[in-house]
Amino acid sequence: MFHRMAYNGTREENYTLVIEQLKALIAGEPNLIANLANAAALLNQFLEQINWVGFYLADGDELVLGPFQGLPACVRIPFGKGVCGTAAAERRTVVVPDVHQFPGHIACDAASQSEIVVPLIKDGRVIGVLDIDSPIKNRFDDVDRRYLEQFAAALVSA
Repeated sequence: MFHRMAYNGTREENYTLVIEQLKALIAGEPNLIANLANAAALLNQFLEQINWVGFYLADGDELVLGPFQGLPACVRIPFGKGVCGTAAAERRTVVVPDVHQFPGHIACDAASQSEIVVPLIKDGRVIGVLDIDSPIKNRFDDVDRRYLEQFAAALVSA
């Protein structure tokens, strides 16, 4: 049974704990959708000041909506478009302090002010992205980037 954890350590310790929780949740489960759904739920209860967390999965030359927590979202995003498509096309994490300053930002939720997108890369190819939105500007920093990249790597390695 999964119990809500108390995250009382430093941000780094808390992120390390949530990555361990992820590994326990997905250990031995081969189904991608189940694992992504649990990963989105885990991040949703762990991260503060966010309004959307979820995954887009690569399908040809676009990303298609996968498991998420939050309001209904854009279903298809072409590679290279918006923050998600840019992260997928450039194969790098994109941290956006203010989405209104990001050229070509795709506004799925008008409340979103900042965003981080981490590409999921397996065997050298992008299989999807982890997308997290916040209703406040400058929500995501280098600590978030580093640990969310580790979270994504743990997910992909399963």
